[in-house]
Amino acid sequence: MVYIASWQEYQDAAEALYAKSPNKTRYCVKWKSSEGKLVLKITDDTTCLKFKTHSSIFLNRFEALNHNLMRKMTNSRPPPTPEPRTATASPAPPRTGTPKPEVATVPKAGGPAEGAVKKKKPKKKKP
Repeated sequence: MVYIASWQEYQDAAEALYAKSPNKTRYCVKWKSSEGKLVLKITDDTTCLKFKTHSSIFLNRFEALNHNLMRKMTNSRPPPTPEPRTATASPAPPRTGTPKPEVATVPKAGGPAEGAVKKKKPKKKKP
């Protein structure tokens, strides 16, 4: 469990580790606010990769790594890029004869109304 010093090395190694054994890989994020330290750990029980930082510069990179790993873990593909529309295609005319349905909201039975705050009971004082 040695800390990797370079972010790019950690990111490449973490994605490679997940690609090698996706069913056994675990990813852990720890934030210690008292020290201002972010610790990332990814392991598959045989290999453990860790990265720590005090710098806020890594937050965007950390977010990108999280996004990539979560996309791989949910087995989804990145959204396709929208193709540019040509000038010959005309936009569809808006529908005018169809009214929007009205949805009536019904408050939940037995609970406080939406937006209301339930008051706490005061504690009993000892004699």
